[in-house]
Amino acid sequence: MVGCEGLAGLLCKKSGGEEELGVFYPIRPECQENASRTRFRLRAGKTLSPRKWHAAFCEDGHLDIAKVLTRIQRGGIHPAIKGLVWEFLLGCYGPNSTFEERNQIRQRRSGKFITTPIITDDGQPITDSSTNNDQGVHVNNAVSDKKAIQWMLLLHQIGLDVVRTDRTLVFYESETNQAKLWDVLAVYAWVDSDIGYVQGMNDICSPMVILLENEADAFWCFDRAMKRLRENFRCSASSIGVQAQLSTLSQVIKTVDPKLHKHLEELDGGEYLFAFRMLMVLFRREFTFVDALYLWELMWALEYNPNMFSIYEEPSAATDKSSATLSTKELVKNCGKFERKNVKTGTSGQPTALAVFLVASVLETKNKRILNEAKGLDDVVQIVEEITGNLDAKKVCKDALKIHSKYLSKAKMP
Repeated sequence: MVGCEGLAGLLCKKSGGEEELGVFYPIRPECQENASRTRFRLRAGKTLSPRKWHAAFCEDGHLDIAKVLTRIQRGGIHPAIKGLVWEFLLGCYGPNSTFEERNQIRQRRSGKFITTPIITDDGQPITDSSTNNDQGVHVNNAVSDKKAIQWMLLLHQIGLDVVRTDRTLVFYESETNQAKLWDVLAVYAWVDSDIGYVQGMNDICSPMVILLENEADAFWCFDRAMKRLRENFRCSASSIGVQAQLSTLSQVIKTVDPKLHKHLEELDGGEYLFAFRMLMVLFRREFTFVDALYLWELMWALEYNPNMFSIYEEPSAATDKSSATLSTKELVKNCGKFERKNVKTGTSGQPTALAVFLVASVLETKNKRILNEAKGLDDVVQIVEEITGNLDAKKVCKDALKIHSKYLSKAKMP
């Protein structure tokens, strides 16, 4: 993580006309030889720069989100401001909020030291209003021994996964930074006890811990990302979390490329389980660290809906102008391209994530090879795995939008 005080120097540090991304995400020396080549490049006039980002705010703090989305879709986000922009893309803050309103939200979310009891000796909550409101502590139910036991049983798995997360990065050589990742995942597992912790969440959370120095900010950014992804991690003895998205993927391919779908069915691949990992952790394994971050921000910009903040925030907390629902005209103007089409067609809010169409676009690029060379499901898996390190994030997103349009068009046909 690079501090703002060093930003001016870093912006001038160039190699071959391009800023050195390695300054922001340094790789451990012993891992550099085997590191895959990063495709993302910072491009003047296209990438959202710190200057353009700050210029997008008016005097009181309102954000011109439409301009920001356009810039992101052209060339991603500069690493120096990536975490700050993600907070808006993921719905931590509404674009209509002011600087003061966001400061109040941050203070409320960060909480304060507890100086008075919040539960009785037998675990019952103390509902004194001054405790809840003045100290930012909310206790809705008696502390459950069962919940505490379930949570504690997860902690060792979180620890095992933390030490394996993004090990090639210098950032995680520090036990302090590993502890920060552990903290965020452990707190989330307690807060969302229905889902708890599942392997793969560490891959989603890690970039947020790297990008946002404040641990509370990193937590809320991860929490908002999980609002979209949590069902992917809901697993039982009879089903896997991404089953719904895999079923949607099956329907999409069946609609836009029935020949490929039929071939996959003949190879016992009609359930599309080979796409499990791509959907589960949003292509973290198929892209380098830097390129995965670029893909995510492109996706979130395309999926952006300015009403996210008011949808995610508790009603009692979303009382300022930042939670105001926009008119349809304003909503369409301030949505990302993917969400804009969903709003216009009345499919906004339905569980068809852009990630499904990203996977579909990947399969379409491998269409001929799968049809001509795949004689079994193992061949399909091998062909699909060849995309690792060979995908262009922007092209994949463009192709996904085309497939989305084609799917909506064909789905309307009788």
